[in-house]
Amino acid sequence: MKQVLIINGHPDPKSFGQALAEKYQHGAIQSGTSVDVIHLHQLTFNPNLQYGYRKRTELEPDLIEAQQKIKAASHLVFIYPTWWGTLPALLKGFIDRVFLPGFAFENKPNSIFWDKKLKGKSARIITTMDTPKWYYRLFYRNTGHHAMKNAFLNFCGVKPVHITSFQIVKASNEKQRQKWLQKTEQLGQRDGAK
Repeated sequence: MKQVLIINGHPDPKSFGQALAEKYQHGAIQSGTSVDVIHLHQLTFNPNLQYGYRKRTELEPDLIEAQQKIKAASHLVFIYPTWWGTLPALLKGFIDRVFLPGFAFENKPNSIFWDKKLKGKSARIITTMDTPKWYYRLFYRNTGHHAMKNAFLNFCGVKPVHITSFQIVKASNEKQRQKWLQKTEQLGQRDGAK
């Protein structure tokens, strides 16, 4: 059975991102798949990778559990707002601390290449933004999308990675938000059934 892991990267538990995570979860469960959720705002951890990879920082219990859930998952779903063209600090800190050498990738000795340790997993990114899609693509070159898909997930072997973005949130009304929630639930059903 497919195992879906939703990682909600919004620091506010009353956010629209929280509602999107709940809708995706509901849709995936309807498809008959197994679903687990990590709400980053509920975890206790230092998001600062203080020594880089020079010196190991011990993982907090919440991060050890997160690694176990990531390892067990076949499909990862990241839900977060796009702030300053990319992801929130809480999610970036989570990635820095959790997706470590030996877990997510492994550098090959005396080589510029690396082993991708998360092969066999797929992913979906669901992000909200206040920037129009055309402006984000033309002027920002989809910076956050490329960082998450290529420099992070593909780097660790996660493929394929599908990206869904909802915009312009600050100008949206209740009807528009309900349509986005409905679409997210449908994505959960579709991804869970694959």
